[in-house]
Amino acid sequence: MKSSPLRVVARQSSAPVPPSSAGAASLRPDRQDPLDMSVKSLVARATGGISPLAMGLAFQDWYLHLLVAPGKCAELAGCWTGALAGASASAAPDDDRRFADPAWGAWPFRQYAWGFRQVEHFWQRATSGVAGVGPHHAEVVRFAARQLLDMWSPSNFPWTNPEILRAAWASGGASLAAGWLNWRQDACRHLVPPGAAVSEPLGAPYVPGVDVALTPGKVVFRNALIELIQYNPQTDAVYREPVLIVPSWIMKYYILDLSPHNSLVGYLVRKGHTVLMISWRNPDARDRDLGLADYLRQGLLAGLEQAGAVGGGAPVHAVGYCLGGTLLAMAAALHGDDQVAGRKPLPAPLASISLIAAQTDFSEPGELGLFIDDSELAFLDALMWEQGYLTGDQMAASFQLLHARDLVWSRMMREYLLGRRSAPNDLMAWNADSTRLPFRMHSEYLHQLFLRNDLAEGRYLIDGKPVLLSSITAPMFVLATERDHVSPWRSVYKIHQLCDVPVEFVLASGGHNAGVVSEPGHPGRSYLSLATGPARPRRTVAAQWVEHAHRTEGSWWPHWQHWLARHSSPHKVAPPAPPALVLGAAPGLYVVQP
Repeated sequence: MKSSPLRVVARQSSAPVPPSSAGAASLRPDRQDPLDMSVKSLVARATGGISPLAMGLAFQDWYLHLLVAPGKCAELAGCWTGALAGASASAAPDDDRRFADPAWGAWPFRQYAWGFRQVEHFWQRATSGVAGVGPHHAEVVRFAARQLLDMWSPSNFPWTNPEILRAAWASGGASLAAGWLNWRQDACRHLVPPGAAVSEPLGAPYVPGVDVALTPGKVVFRNALIELIQYNPQTDAVYREPVLIVPSWIMKYYILDLSPHNSLVGYLVRKGHTVLMISWRNPDARDRDLGLADYLRQGLLAGLEQAGAVGGGAPVHAVGYCLGGTLLAMAAALHGDDQVAGRKPLPAPLASISLIAAQTDFSEPGELGLFIDDSELAFLDALMWEQGYLTGDQMAASFQLLHARDLVWSRMMREYLLGRRSAPNDLMAWNADSTRLPFRMHSEYLHQLFLRNDLAEGRYLIDGKPVLLSSITAPMFVLATERDHVSPWRSVYKIHQLCDVPVEFVLASGGHNAGVVSEPGHPGRSYLSLATGPARPRRTVAAQWVEHAHRTEGSWWPHWQHWLARHSSPHKVAPPAPPALVLGAAPGLYVVQP
């Protein structure tokens, strides 16, 4: 692998990141036919990464089984006939937010909405309950039918949407003109070549180190993969155990250090914790061979070693967010297994483990699983193989497709037909600050974790050793969010079935990002909690946990901070001495890499 374009300086590893030993040999591009990979890559570019073969097989499975189900066909015929017979009825649509405006209750818009909902209902029944269709194929067909129908919702067209007509009439057409300008501005942004500067970047003016990522700190370590930020103490005494945060490399780290009022890092520092944060370098085509084991060795373990030194040998509270939490669970499992086998332990002992919206069992990944099968991954592998990485825009397109009703069609109606731009905020700016994923790492992650669930089932190897989550020995705090489409909470909850340590599980309101950035005082926030462990009955079924958990209004941050305090030394100490060698001020260099 070629070296990074950024020159590394003092107190850092100058050696290139070694290739990972994890992952199946079949994932290596030199083991696959280049012509096959090129053809699949071209198809993947044309389809946005969607495998037309997987989609075709799913619809073929559904259609052929429907042909040999005359009873189901008769049921659907009756459903359709009944819908036509009631077409003149005045039944109101359900609580679909697209039709929430009172104007949808007037003729003819009431009929438009009602008719559309009848078509939706018909196709929902047509794509459900067909005996013999594989579960994955059935989900794909239902999803595809829903996406196609959402395109043709009467709310998407100016002549069938009363909100658009009313706004255009009241503004003398100015709303449509503003929408045209919004569309033109977005189209021009997408035509700009990658890496070129734009006069009005998305998310401006939120710039790391200027508007966001403002908690004072110093970069105390840098290698070819990470920078480590140590934040300045803000109290006269601190807890003895430092806190090391391992964010996902799918995102920029400052999701946890946004504006001063909603910075999780700032909150912890003000509560007397010594906090260190890993900031990942944004990889490019030269980093195509970086694997998960490289992110473990050169990322998490390198940061943990430095955190142990800052704490003077005290155990470390390790925190992992999203994929960073998955990596942390792997490291903790290897550490526990090493303790039992008498091998070299982790660079620093762990006082606790906190997993924030992180999966360890991928058997129920939610709607993301629609894009995870052998055919889909073959096309995605080919796309990444040609580029050397997966871009942030390509990842974002998948998430938008999962929630196209809200993230695509409703947004287009609001911004292009009503002419209303959403007011920018720090979270939107962070979301637009995308990253890339190296080919090998992302391929290993999708094949071994998502597709085969090797980690939960004890088959995942690092340096030839199996990663057994049952070997984890440190107490755990596990956070999930109720509307998480990246790490569904029931999937996150399965950590109870994989580990034997006490688990403090918390289910917060909100989604994968907004539910985590939930500072005290944020309106409308709440969380469910129920501790488990040797002293309390373990709720191995998510439904049982919800039944026994109790809801608390407000942010989950204080609950977590109190848990960290309970697992820390009872007596605080003086803040650690300022770092002997400083490589720069926070937020560092890597976070501003394009």
